[in-house]
Amino acid sequence: MYAIKGAVRYLSTDGRGKKAIVVCGDIAEYERGSTGEQTQGAGTVAVLLEEKPTLCRIDLAKSGSSSDYRGVDFRKPVSRHFVSDYAPNTDRYADFPVFNGKYSTFCYLDAVTHAAGAMFTRLGEEPKAFYENVSAIFMHRPYHWMPVNGMTSMYVWGLAGSEDGLQELRVLADQAKVPFEAALAELRESRDLFGTVLENGIDADPYPNASAVVKVARSSATLKGILKDKMRLGSNGMKELGNLYTAALPAWLAAGLEQALEERLPLAGKTVLCMGYGSGDAAEAIPMQIVEGWEKAAAKIGFARALERPVVLTREQYEARHDGAATDVPYEPSGEFIVERVGDRTQGDFQDVGIEYYRYVPARAELPAAAAE
Repeated sequence: MYAIKGAVRYLSTDGRGKKAIVVCGDIAEYERGSTGEQTQGAGTVAVLLEEKPTLCRIDLAKSGSSSDYRGVDFRKPVSRHFVSDYAPNTDRYADFPVFNGKYSTFCYLDAVTHAAGAMFTRLGEEPKAFYENVSAIFMHRPYHWMPVNGMTSMYVWGLAGSEDGLQELRVLADQAKVPFEAALAELRESRDLFGTVLENGIDADPYPNASAVVKVARSSATLKGILKDKMRLGSNGMKELGNLYTAALPAWLAAGLEQALEERLPLAGKTVLCMGYGSGDAAEAIPMQIVEGWEKAAAKIGFARALERPVVLTREQYEARHDGAATDVPYEPSGEFIVERVGDRTQGDFQDVGIEYYRYVPARAELPAAAAE
């Protein structure tokens, strides 16, 4: 389940029933040279929840979830700040996580597949038929290939639950050159991933035979069709972003619906699937129905507009800013809040060490004529 960080503000009831604003936002930052560096990102998405929605209806009664303790999957323990070699190349406060990339990938795949399985139990539908009929699939997206691998795993795990699926699974197992019964046994059981790490090491694959089948399945015509048809909406737009953590899933949903509007797709009454995930770890599989008149609400999203005025940094500028060194960046704030300074006082009569002092910078259109000149 993706966590919600930020504000939840409840609004007064009006003709559309109760309302609430949910703000999802986070910063994904890693040390330079680490395997997580290329996934860095930061962003915020604000979502309006209503009893009578104008964009899509969340079907919580049919949703599925999974959760488990994954130990060293992804953590931010306070003690890391007291280790001498923590962030040695960074001359500023750093909040880099403790993570193990390959193991975290296994955790993601395991969590989303079991959440999807719980959802299908509630839906009473065959996974293969659902994936063929759903209009779009949006997932937690740390980087481009993670949801692709996640969807492939969800599909393969789903094959283990029906006779038609078993036939296809047997073919894939033969292609992967692994025993069918061994792969099927792995797909039908839930394994202790953290226990596997402690017993066999951080790179141990908890589902070796099933993973071989997943690898082969990526090249199958069926999977290629699902990935192309069901996960294309908003995909290119999301390539402009790094990992947004809590905002990753709602950002992809926003990008996808905005693209659907541009293409004038007839989505009213159709189902889309949203897969949320949070390291540590837990996942949610949530079917949603696009409501009549969704186009009017989608026109207000502004995903592409939010990416306007990009600032392209040189490698030297990026490295300097990342590591804490001062550097000039060609950007003029406009119509936004900035951190003007950070406090550093620790005296007994007044303390503000680490406190951020914000200032609002008006947009040029907001300034008096004389000031704008």
